[in-house]
Amino acid sequence: MKRIFSGVKPTGPLHLGNYLGALRNWVELQREYESFFCIVNLHAITIPVDPTYLAELTKEIARLYLAVGIDPAVSTIFIQSDAPEHAELAWILNCSTRMSELERMTQFKDQARKQRESLGAGLFEYPVLMAADILLYQTELVPVGEDQKQHLELTRDLAIRFNRDYGETFRVPEPYIPQVGARIMSLSDPTKKMSKSDDDPNGCVMLLDDSAAVSRKFKRAVTDSGTDIRFDESRPAITNLLTIYQLLTGKTAPEVEDHFGGKGYAQLKNDLAEQTIEFLRPLQERAHAISDADLQQILGQGAERARKIARTTLQDVMKRRGIAGATGK
Repeated sequence: MKRIFSGVKPTGPLHLGNYLGALRNWVELQREYESFFCIVNLHAITIPVDPTYLAELTKEIARLYLAVGIDPAVSTIFIQSDAPEHAELAWILNCSTRMSELERMTQFKDQARKQRESLGAGLFEYPVLMAADILLYQTELVPVGEDQKQHLELTRDLAIRFNRDYGETFRVPEPYIPQVGARIMSLSDPTKKMSKSDDDPNGCVMLLDDSAAVSRKFKRAVTDSGTDIRFDESRPAITNLLTIYQLLTGKTAPEVEDHFGGKGYAQLKNDLAEQTIEFLRPLQERAHAISDADLQQILGQGAERARKIARTTLQDVMKRRGIAGATGK
């Protein structure tokens, strides 16, 4: 089986966009590929974060991985910091990465325009750690959103460069981008991706939101001018709401448009809220039912499986760079 790797950064609670754009695809892909799904908590500390909040959020996200249907008997689920090989390989790759490559990264440039003097080096080198995450596991396929394609291109470049300079070591990964639902937009600003860091809390439906919060957020969702309810790229707000409804119900685009034919925006928002609440209820029940002991066992087993592969890759890399030590290990 080919191998896939992906992860979520614990900088805020998981939301509907995370599920529809990523987790939903992971659940399907795990039966076709050898799957490694990580909570990338080392990435979270590139900005100031409360340690207690980070620790609790990391466990919450792991619970949600399980609740949405990622099966630990099939997939490897683990926390990034439990495999120190990630940080070790990141340093080695840093030494092969050009400053100019990192300066071109869009996410860094966006932040640098706002507050360059206060940015930490970790944020600058974030894409190299992401490359290490992927390359450690000889990954062949990486489920990514459009906003991460540039980082994956850097990963590919670093793998190709290392293979050229030190011999064939890494597999060069390819992106997996779903055709529908890869980019769920904010309910309050459909020009922006739904995000944990949205300035408007009504723009983002969290997976652990209660029914009242879900209804309120969809009721306040912005819409476009006009009255027809149909998929239309020139009307991003309505198209976003219809995409969410389509993905939650499994209907085709024509079926969704037929369902809302002759109906108003209020009906669309009400139906979408009901579908979301019904979807979230069993997911939340499963998440709350997972004990701390069971979670610790699953994550421990996942880390052990991950490290077996990570150690093999890292040892090979260190030998090729001449830093394996006197024992060769």
